[in-house]
Amino acid sequence: MTRAELIEQIRLKRSFLCVGLDTDLDKIPPHLLETEDPLFEFNKAIIDATKDYCVAYKPNVAFYECHGPKGWDSLKKTLDYIPKNIFTIADAKRGDIGNTSNYYAKTFFEYLDADSVTIAPYMGSDSVTPFFEYPGKWVILLALTSNKGALDFQFMADGNNVELYKKVLMKSKEWGTDENLMYVVGATRAEGIGEVRKLVPNHFFLVPGVGAQGGSLEDVANYGWNDDCGLLVNSSRGIIYASQDLDFAEKAGLAAREIQLKMADILKSKNF
Repeated sequence: MTRAELIEQIRLKRSFLCVGLDTDLDKIPPHLLETEDPLFEFNKAIIDATKDYCVAYKPNVAFYECHGPKGWDSLKKTLDYIPKNIFTIADAKRGDIGNTSNYYAKTFFEYLDADSVTIAPYMGSDSVTPFFEYPGKWVILLALTSNKGALDFQFMADGNNVELYKKVLMKSKEWGTDENLMYVVGATRAEGIGEVRKLVPNHFFLVPGVGAQGGSLEDVANYGWNDDCGLLVNSSRGIIYASQDLDFAEKAGLAAREIQLKMADILKSKNF
C-alpha cells in the first residue's frame, strides 16, 4: 500500500485506528477452541466486526509462531482475509544482518504478503535496508518505546547530550523515505512523541499503548500530528477482548467504533 492510499483510507473512514491481533488462545471465547483453527476463527470474526472502523491490522507474530506450523498457517490465513484496502503490519520486530535479513524480508513480504514489518534497528543499516528492496512495502522501525526497559538504553546520551533514540532517528531517516519508513513511538510517553516528530516531521508513526496501556489518544494527536495525519494508533486488548462471551465480535465492533468516533472528532478539529 502506498502512502497516498493509506492517507485516502484515513480520510474515507475518518479513522487512524490500527487493531492489534494479539490473539491468545487462553483469552478467546471457549467455544472457539472446538473449531479446527481457533486463532483464525477468532480473527475472522474480529475483522468482520471492526473493518469499517480501522485502517490497519497488526498481528503480533509471537502469538502465532509459538504454535508452530499451524500457527503460521493461521497467520497467513488471517493476513489473506484482511481486505486489501486495509494496511497490514506484521509485528515481528526482526533485526538481523546479511542473508538472514533478506530471508526475513522474503518471509513477510512474499510469503505472508504483509504491507509492513516492524524492525529493531540495533544492528544498523544492513539489518534494515534489505526490506526496502520491495516496492510498496514498509519498514516500521522501533524508535521510542514505552516499556520500563526503554530507560536502559534509549535515553542514554552522548557527550553532546543527544539521546540514543534521537541518534537512531537521525541516522535511519537516511535509509528510507516517508513513502516506505514509519516509526514505532509509544503512546505513554506523550512528550516523547513530540520530540520524535521534530526530527521526522513527515513520517508516519505507529503508536501502541492507547487504551488498556493507559496512553491518551488526545495527547498522541496533539504531539504527533502532521499535515497528513501521520498516525496509526494501535489498540489491541481494549478491542479484541472487549468480551469473552458469544457476543465477543459485536462488543469488539462497538469498542472499535467508539475509538473511531473520537478519531473522527480529532480529524475534524484538525481540518483534515
